[in-house]
Amino acid sequence: MSDKPVICLAGFAAVGKSTVGKIVAKRLRLKYVSGGDALKELAVDMGYRPGGAGWWETAKGLEFLGLRARDPSFDKKVDKKLLEICRAGGVVVDSWVMPWLYKGRAFKVWLTADFKSRAERMAKRSKISVKQASRLLRSRDRKSSEIYKRLYGIRIGRDLSPFHLIVDTSGLSPNQVAEIVVQTAKNFFKAPTRRQRRRG
Repeated sequence: MSDKPVICLAGFAAVGKSTVGKIVAKRLRLKYVSGGDALKELAVDMGYRPGGAGWWETAKGLEFLGLRARDPSFDKKVDKKLLEICRAGGVVVDSWVMPWLYKGRAFKVWLTADFKSRAERMAKRSKISVKQASRLLRSRDRKSSEIYKRLYGIRIGRDLSPFHLIVDTSGLSPNQVAEIVVQTAKNFFKAPTRRQRRRG
């Protein structure tokens, strides 16, 4: 692999981005950075007390999502910070939009899963019913998609053109998904860039 590779993971809520991202980062000895964690830091600055992966499904988490929908400065601050981290390299970034925003060389992965699997995962991590998780997922998917469509014109889940790899995580363990990402990323970074090929 190159000296300072960049791997971007994206996907809707409850597809396994953060879990897979941490495993991939550990396997490849890279830093792991989460866009969700960066947003939580902003939430703390505003007086919220986010905790755990399931915070986004709580009343306060959904309230903060509503604030983001009304004020794009929250997401722009986070995305600016993540872009700087990507430019420095040596990182696995879990972010809804970095694959579209970061134009440098990076291995970009879209993680997906069927709706039932996502609802079951969210229900388990947030200790809520699958029915409640399904309702929250639909709301989060819609609101998050609207935020990024308005901010950047990105069609989350529809425009998959930036991605080098798409993995359906339904029925797979995080370690199985991470193995697919790691092996494909190694091949990606071993391949010469266009500039390197021209020089050769």
